[in-house]
Amino acid sequence: MSPKHDQFVTLTRGLRRYTPPMRLFEKAKQLGIWNPSDIDFSQDVVDWRGLKPDEQDLILRLTAMFQAGEEAVTLDLLPLIMTIAREGRTEEEMFLTTFLWEEAKHVDFFSRFLTEVVGGPQDLSGYTSASYRAIVYEALPQALDRLQREPTPAVLVEASVTYNMIVEGVLAETGYQGYLTALQQNGLMPGQCKGITLLKQDESRHIAYGIFLISRLVAEDESLWKVAMATMDRLMPLALNVVTEIFAPYEVPPFGLEVNEFLNYASMHYQKRYHRIAAARGASLDDVYRTTHAIIERGDG
Repeated sequence: MSPKHDQFVTLTRGLRRYTPPMRLFEKAKQLGIWNPSDIDFSQDVVDWRGLKPDEQDLILRLTAMFQAGEEAVTLDLLPLIMTIAREGRTEEEMFLTTFLWEEAKHVDFFSRFLTEVVGGPQDLSGYTSASYRAIVYEALPQALDRLQREPTPAVLVEASVTYNMIVEGVLAETGYQGYLTALQQNGLMPGQCKGITLLKQDESRHIAYGIFLISRLVAEDESLWKVAMATMDRLMPLALNVVTEIFAPYEVPPFGLEVNEFLNYASMHYQKRYHRIAAARGASLDDVYRTTHAIIERGDG
């Protein structure tokens, strides 16, 4: 039998604008419309040429990991959107349409930086470490591919934990912090700092939705907490290894950065979200909505 629609929510109950996904959709419409092509890299070119070799190397290392990560999620994200669409969750799907657009925009941003500031393109694959590859080259596409083949709540939890909690919530957020600490605090590369700040704002919405999604699923079926916890326990050590591996090549970390500062940063944000999801066990959906609304209002994914 050919697929067909029985009804449309906008012709029956209407959109539930009070839900967290619709609140996030409003924020995406207000804050997510920025163009990487508008960012002025002229001072960044000057600053780049003035960096020491080890400072350039660290910026290239961070950029390579961001570029690969943003391209990976752009390539791998569709099964998440398709799964939510099949469940008929119109409000969630509407917000998820912004994910793919924003991740592709982030690919564009880092590509511009590498071409116009660094002087690429060039092969930066060697900057991706073993633990990074285990997450971004393997765990992420495997989790999303499995979701496409097996769109169950348990697989959805695993996919969202991998994408939202680990790739975005640990790797990307810690990387943003490293970028801004190195550059912004030293008055360097204003174009790159502006773009990173805008990217971070986009990702905060993605993470907020991911925490909402996992929490909703755990509230609906408490047994899924074990799936979330097992996925986090498997991937979090690798994510912390990525942070350590970024600094490993340098006898003295460039820009005066301290590896423990970023390990602590990653762990703190991970624990915060871990406890939010844990609190969904035995909670009502209304409780999950209230908690997510408070997070959205604070802008604290």
